[in-house]
Amino acid sequence: MKKLLVVLALSFTALFAKPNVVILATGGTIAGSASSQLDTAYTSGTITVDAIIAAVPQLKDIANIKGEQVSNIGSQAMTNEIWLKLSKRVNELLKRKDVDGIVITHGTDTLEATAYFLDLTIKSDKPVVLVGAMRNSSSMSADGPLNIYNAVSVAINKESKAKGVLVAMNDKIHAAREVQKTNTTAVDTFQSPNTGAIGSVFYGNVKYYLAPVRAHTKKSEFDVSKLNELPQVDIIYAHANDNASIIDYLIKNGSKGIISVGMGNGSLYPDSQNLLEEAVSKGIKVVRSSRVGSGEVTLNGETNDEKSGFIVADNLSPAKARVLLMLALTKTNDTAKIQQMYFKY
Repeated sequence: MKKLLVVLALSFTALFAKPNVVILATGGTIAGSASSQLDTAYTSGTITVDAIIAAVPQLKDIANIKGEQVSNIGSQAMTNEIWLKLSKRVNELLKRKDVDGIVITHGTDTLEATAYFLDLTIKSDKPVVLVGAMRNSSSMSADGPLNIYNAVSVAINKESKAKGVLVAMNDKIHAAREVQKTNTTAVDTFQSPNTGAIGSVFYGNVKYYLAPVRAHTKKSEFDVSKLNELPQVDIIYAHANDNASIIDYLIKNGSKGIISVGMGNGSLYPDSQNLLEEAVSKGIKVVRSSRVGSGEVTLNGETNDEKSGFIVADNLSPAKARVLLMLALTKTNDTAKIQQMYFKY
């Protein structure tokens, strides 16, 4: 009888126990502050993760929250080293039975790239949710607190499992691969131009309507657990009357890969194409992406990619094309295999 009561007590506790969420803070506007509520000039990364959590006391009603400070920077200063540190820490935490989900606070400038990097390197089905803010913590109508509450709500929702890394911003849930920052200042800046949001979160009420289909997390082949650096991959932006000299500079200064942000369907200025073909001949991988903002760059479209030795980014944004190429180069230098990765991930 005593054993039965113990079992029942444990079952009752488990049934009503709140989930455990770790908030990893990296800085950004969500951790920024200004001199007044209407001051548009502010400093990113001025408040700590503990202050962020304290600003949303309602979190304790839905989850057991712990916080860790990974970095405290404006996300325009994000580095490969911080990406590797963050990925390793998330993987460590998600192996623990007492961690049910992770929320990462992040600046909005590079949030989408960090989300995609984690989407390709996290080895767990448990929810990982990135969140930021477009208005700093001292701003009138700051959007950070509700965004954080919603992000934690997404992280503890059972339907968030196995959907890859997610971004929760402005009442929407986006897949890491698809989301892009589309406006410099608007609170609804994060959109998924090619697919749309996969769900919504309204004051903690989570609903899903779609699910990512490209490979991610546990189905990804990329493992950064033993890496301390990533290959140098650079981005160049195409335009009319292009000056191709920057390509020559990259060829001579250690670039292992170049993402060309082309015109239209990834089109290249003739001089640029010639130098990019030279880069390929020297072993540098060249990926054609587009500056348009949505749509895919088609293989062998206006450019004969197979002849030139180019790779196409499919419909990945240039920033995410760079992320994938860096990781691809940790696995292979085979152009055909890397091209298949752009169609897989």
